[in-house]
Amino acid sequence: MSVNVHPMAVKTAASDRPILRSKTFLYVTEFFSGMAVMAAELGASRLLAPYFSSSQIVWTIIIGTIMIALALGAVFGGKWADRDPDPDKLYLRIMAAAVWISLIPLVGKYVVLLVSGLLIVTVSTNFLVIAAFASCMIVFVPPLFLLGTVTAGLNKFATDSLDDNASVVGRLSACNTIGSILGTFLPTFVTIPAVGTFVTFLVFSGLLLAIPIVYFVSMRAKRVACAVSAVVFAVSAVLSPMSGFAFWENSSTLAYEGESIYNYLQVKNLSDRTILSTNVLFGVQSVTMKREGLTGMYYDTALAAPALADHARSALILGMGTGTYARQLRRYYPKMTVQGVEIDAKITKLAGAYFDEPDDVPVATYDGRAWLAASRERYDVIMVDAYQDITIPFQMSSDEFFTMVRNHLNPGGVMVVNMNMVSDGRGSINEALQTTIANVFNGACRIGATYTADVPGTTNRELFAKAPTAAELKRYDGCSDSWRRTGGIATVSEPVGSDMRDDVKASALRSATWERTRDGALAAYMSEVASRMEPVRDPSADAGDRSLILTDDHAPVELLGMRAIDNIIAEQAGPYRDILKKEGIGGLLREVG
Repeated sequence: MSVNVHPMAVKTAASDRPILRSKTFLYVTEFFSGMAVMAAELGASRLLAPYFSSSQIVWTIIIGTIMIALALGAVFGGKWADRDPDPDKLYLRIMAAAVWISLIPLVGKYVVLLVSGLLIVTVSTNFLVIAAFASCMIVFVPPLFLLGTVTAGLNKFATDSLDDNASVVGRLSACNTIGSILGTFLPTFVTIPAVGTFVTFLVFSGLLLAIPIVYFVSMRAKRVACAVSAVVFAVSAVLSPMSGFAFWENSSTLAYEGESIYNYLQVKNLSDRTILSTNVLFGVQSVTMKREGLTGMYYDTALAAPALADHARSALILGMGTGTYARQLRRYYPKMTVQGVEIDAKITKLAGAYFDEPDDVPVATYDGRAWLAASRERYDVIMVDAYQDITIPFQMSSDEFFTMVRNHLNPGGVMVVNMNMVSDGRGSINEALQTTIANVFNGACRIGATYTADVPGTTNRELFAKAPTAAELKRYDGCSDSWRRTGGIATVSEPVGSDMRDDVKASALRSATWERTRDGALAAYMSEVASRMEPVRDPSADAGDRSLILTDDHAPVELLGMRAIDNIIAEQAGPYRDILKKEGIGGLLREVG
């Protein structure tokens, strides 16, 4: 049975509230509702990033679930406004949404971890998608559904007649859009970098909460609801900043926790090292050892690059981070000039404050590919260290990008790429990257060399791609215009090619390292690195391999990375899944307890 509400009843309901006699307050309500929606969406990306990454997959899930919430809110909001045009109920919904959003920084991170913990032992594939979607549905859909009801309700109260209905809808839409614009720019460029994600949630939920409180205070109604809402907001405002994203961390070792435009940042001061993490569940991005020598991390394996190159006079680091690789190069190759490129200026500041980044190493605050496009310099070594968990920038994974890198290498120069999710098999992210790089560096003449070395005890793999030497370029001059170079640099030593025996490879790399560094420990370590080197399959040998080549037009790095995460989770969580199947939840709790 439908209920028809006479327009005069709606008008009377609104006129009984003095604050609504002027439509200005209705437009202000729409403005702050739109602002809160976009601020919550951007806050969602930062809340989820430390646990699920900030990849396009996660963004798609956030946008999709929020659009679902808003669409459902619009449908139900219209029905509720037609059935019961009571502005008190609309402003109570806004109050509930504001309180919910204010609680997200206090409880949201616990919900995300609880959802992840439950799914990691039950979901076999697409863990990232399912866990992120479930988290968004629980944490963000309810308040945004309530905010989705606002426009329909306000339209009901703001419209006096059909004569001005379209104009009212247009003004409400404009107010919502303007609020959304500010809700987009302010968190990204002002509040998140200045005060962090948690306080950003509190700032915009507080602004939204002020609207229903002003409404009810003006009417001297719903005083208990207003008081409870204010108390809940105050409690969250006091307690939320006390615990960060990584609330399980030992506070005595946590030297810094903060955010930049691009990243959540965490610095830990341990007994033997200082480390930087940008996604707390995805490992370490930079490290400074408190004693000189090798780090025990992938940087050590990457030190094979200057020994493989014809010369070790200059290096470019794309993804400078806190300068770990630059410090290692300066320690072992003190005469080498080093240029760093790092997109996040706040990481560069942390490098100086906590990581003893060399003062004489210039660091450009730039996207790595954009910097290459603007530069004409060439280097003996180029380190690409811009891949972070599943967040692999597609523009720095394509055939076109690696061609740019190759063109910035001197003859016989070496590119080293840190790939931090070891996953093999047909269609893996590593296979796609390796095939793409081999296609670029082997060239039409097949005179380049591309090989990998896994880092023991980690999920890292270092890929080395050597450009043709000056002698090879001269020998094959005219074979391919893409390989033509200028200059006459001679080859210092034979490259550690994939066709060499392991003992010969080890000897060659050890000898080159000793000749250039006079460091016995590093030279000995390079022998071990050589034993781990494997050739990359030539993509010209199989037409199927060429389908794996990533391009600017087609580089599905997020989906490929998600498969890698599924493989890693399956390997690590497999025993717990077996316990769950055999002994149930009780057995699992006993095991993890």
